[in-house]
Amino acid sequence: MKKLEEYITSIPDFPEKGIIFRDVTSVLQDADGFRLAVDSYMKMLEGVEFDVVVGIEARGFIFGATLAYLLHKPFIPARKPGKLPRETVSMEYELEYGTDSIELHADAVTPGQRVVLVDDLIATGGTVEAVAKLVERLGGKVVKIVFLMELAGLAGRQRLSGYDIDSAIIYEGK
Repeated sequence: MKKLEEYITSIPDFPEKGIIFRDVTSVLQDADGFRLAVDSYMKMLEGVEFDVVVGIEARGFIFGATLAYLLHKPFIPARKPGKLPRETVSMEYELEYGTDSIELHADAVTPGQRVVLVDDLIATGGTVEAVAKLVERLGGKVVKIVFLMELAGLAGRQRLSGYDIDSAIIYEGK
């Protein structure tokens, strides 16, 4: 059986020269790769007590919803602005060039709930940090943050130093 890393397609010079894009869709389109990825997330969550799973748009939905189903937990989507139909709370965060925003339904997390955040990739950590702050604003406690891949050269883990973070694959560069 192949290792998880072997299912990731690395695309040099995308979206710009000098960047190596780590494509998660090659994992998803292979049944063995997808199973291995989900098994990796499940292993990272062993022994973690939590109440709900928050998946971060968009690929965090795929893995987060799968984990929520397997672990019989509620699933909450963290979405781009204007995508959630009820009252929301939002958080703006910095990007390399500009800002973006992320939202949760205002009733998505209740005070005291223990929350796991799921995404496919951590780079600078800005998006996941914004989601963690939204969960905390709603009274939840982020007990674990899990990723399939981590780009260690972009220092997202340092940005999230107050949280318990785990990544199945860590790439040293950007």
